[in-house]
Amino acid sequence: MAHKKGAGSSRNNRDSQAQRLGVKRYGGQFIHAGTIIVRQRGTRIHPGLNVAKGKDDTLFATIDGVVLFENAVGRGGRRKVSVMPAEAAKAA
Repeated sequence: MAHKKGAGSSRNNRDSQAQRLGVKRYGGQFIHAGTIIVRQRGTRIHPGLNVAKGKDDTLFATIDGVVLFENAVGRGGRRKVSVMPAEAAKAA
């Protein structure tokens, strides 16, 4: 019995689509409400002020403003992302 299929058949052509995860908008960028900031699996980065978390852990802006990433401080600290209103960001 033959172990090769005839006529150019291929058995290795199955692969899933890439998930395109990662940071989509960076600190200091102006964004509009609803803009996706981070696509992630699990909460590697937590939502801060004016940021909400979707059911697939995607973080998105709830207001227009400027993105601000805050690093973890101390042991067990959380990395957070916030959106500051444009007026407040200009003053700071």
